[in-house]
Amino acid sequence: MSVPYTEKPWAFLNDYRGKAFSGEWPALPEMFKITVSRYPQRSCFTVYEPDRVSLNYTEALQRVESLARWLHSKGIRKGDCLAVTGKNSPEWAVAYLGILFAGAIVVPIDYQLKTDEIDLLIKTAGVKILFVDEEKHDRYAQSPGELAEVISLKKGIGTYIYNLDGPEADIEQAAETDIAAILFTSGTMGNPKGVTLTHRNIVSDCYLAQGTPLLIYHTDVFYAILPLHHSYTMLAVFIETIAVGAELVFGKRMVTSQMLKELKEGKITMLLGVPMLFNKVLTGVLRGIKGKGPIVYGLISFLMGISGLIKKVFKVNPGKKMFGFILEKASLTSIRICICGGGPLAPSVFKKYNQLGIDFVQGYGLTETSPIITINPVEHYKETSVGRPCSRVDMKILNPDERGVGEVTVNGPMVMKGYFNMPAETAAAFTADGYLKTGDLGYMDSENYLYLTGRAKNMIVTEGGKNVYPEEIENEFQLFEEIEQILVRAFVLEKKSKNEIIEALVFPNPEFKDQNGDTPSKEQMKDRIDKIILEVNQRLLPYQRIERTTVLDKPMEMTTTKKIKRSQL
Repeated sequence: MSVPYTEKPWAFLNDYRGKAFSGEWPALPEMFKITVSRYPQRSCFTVYEPDRVSLNYTEALQRVESLARWLHSKGIRKGDCLAVTGKNSPEWAVAYLGILFAGAIVVPIDYQLKTDEIDLLIKTAGVKILFVDEEKHDRYAQSPGELAEVISLKKGIGTYIYNLDGPEADIEQAAETDIAAILFTSGTMGNPKGVTLTHRNIVSDCYLAQGTPLLIYHTDVFYAILPLHHSYTMLAVFIETIAVGAELVFGKRMVTSQMLKELKEGKITMLLGVPMLFNKVLTGVLRGIKGKGPIVYGLISFLMGISGLIKKVFKVNPGKKMFGFILEKASLTSIRICICGGGPLAPSVFKKYNQLGIDFVQGYGLTETSPIITINPVEHYKETSVGRPCSRVDMKILNPDERGVGEVTVNGPMVMKGYFNMPAETAAAFTADGYLKTGDLGYMDSENYLYLTGRAKNMIVTEGGKNVYPEEIENEFQLFEEIEQILVRAFVLEKKSKNEIIEALVFPNPEFKDQNGDTPSKEQMKDRIDKIILEVNQRLLPYQRIERTTVLDKPMEMTTTKKIKRSQL
């Protein structure tokens, strides 16, 4: 039974239905215009260069509509594909919205891809116009290929996006059920797999995620430090911001000192990131506490435990006051909520943030689901879970084993339309009764909370027939400063018998220093890592234990959301 709109954060849409939009959900341009009418002078897109430069909602809409008119004057029509690639910036956001306001489909492309990879995606989607950063602008301006136009996201380089305008025109807008975006998933080169998301997919997911409940206000300030082309940042940061009239501050680089400066100056309240980001921040905080000596560290650790217990049991948050001096030094004072996604997070990290007084939650989703499908509610979080399904998400566990672990399948308005021009792959992605097969393994408890164990394709089956999930083991290493990267996989010990053991590939942290401030030698670091493996093995079940360790000289290749590319190894 569906919950009435009046009881949910999207209830205000009833005042605009039939006026600003028709149907169940507004399309993205309709949603943005509704927000502008509600908060016309509220800061919208902000960047520090190094001084603060900001567009309010009215100014942002003017830039977006000017761009849409220009695109229309260049022959862009409903259903055409246009791409945007570059670092996070207000111009990137204006390009994204301008494409949609022109009735077209936006194709966000990872700016860290090689040029030939970007070429393939442009060709696959049939992109007509490319908005590009300064790093790759000259290459495409000089060799545009099939592109009709190449537009710069950086002032002073080629045709600049903010200088574009066109005559008034009757632009045919996309409907709620039309495709809004094509997102190419990582690791699809050779035969690129583009996820097609409709306006309904994206907008419904944006609002339904708030019904967990996850209360977001127009007074919030979001921080875009992860790449906006990725579905997680696109929806949970960019789209959520403009849905509620909040402010979006664009981070420049995932460098701790730069981030802390922007967090403080921007007075960020909503910090969304991936496990690596939160691990780095927390490691820095704990290092500062340890630097005060073992007695102070022991006392603060004890108080953190008390704070976490009070928060968990009595639903009161004393940590903000108790540890205000720590949060102030870490530039985290203004943070209201932290949300982690894009990969598994160690429960110990989850717990420590909450102990410090920060409402820290974890979510789960994938590009094919726009992406959010579960969120851990602030008022009743579980450290080992990725949360409960969002409103109107129907979730089933396919073929569960004795632990209840099986493939997670979902249905709901946020589930993709399909893969771009790939009917066979689209059909294979769904069950016979229309549920999307996520490829993730997990189980659900009696309160409908989801617990992930790993990716189905990564699962290791031991000689004794036990299922081992590498991600569960990797989580145990997230707070060891000595380790920069770790990947757990199967290793064939004997080719004839094909017996597999569990191997860990480890890249040491090149910046690690011991208590004396010295950098350990290669042999000393290998010895430290062996001891860490031994310590973790003692916490694992016998069939989960690591039997072979390989210390790497070079880091493993990662995606832009800081996940190791397993397929490359």
